Amino acid sequence: MTETAFSFPSTYNFPPFFTPQPNTNTRHDQLKKWAALIQAWCRHHRQQRLALIDAVESPLFHNAALRKRLDLREARAIVDWMAKTEEEGGGGGRAEWIDAGRTVAWIWWRQPAEWADLLAEWIESTGQKGVVFTVYELLEGEGTGSQEFHGMDPEVMLRSLNILVKRGKAQVFGAEGQEGVKFF
Repeated sequence: MTETAFSFPSTYNFPPFFTPQPNTNTRHDQLKKWAALIQAWCRHHRQQRLALIDAVESPLFHNAALRKRLDLREARAIVDWMAKTEEEGGGGGRAEWIDAGRTVAWIWWRQPAEWADLLAEWIESTGQKGVVFTVYELLEGEGTGSQEFHGMDPEVMLRSLNILVKRGKAQVFGAEGQEGVKFF
């Protein structure tokens, strides 16, 4: 299976896109466009974790054709904005820092609650209530290969499963790294 190339938005080829804009309204629009690009990039590459030190060297933040790139400080500022709620003047909580140094972040192209909903729908549609799975089976098993959650970060899967536990729709058990789950 070959991966399709990521399609960048037209703003990616506009040099000012890579320069923090001084006008408040323009800056807000720029942050929204960067947030959408980061989410689309992570979704395309099926990743939930974004390590900024690696990302600033990738095509995500470096347009080689324009010879323009975002530095680590600006990439961090964008993810900071994404992590704030709309009430805080941010991007709706679509990112979350993993480390205190703000170098690695979760990028929520689907929030854990949305993943939980997707898992519950899959269990319901495939008639697997009462079935016990290992977390590994959900992430890497043949039966989930066509599902969007297949191959996701195990920590995001566990967060999503814990949401289902709180809703009374699942039970997680077992030792760390060897968790199992039963769906109700």
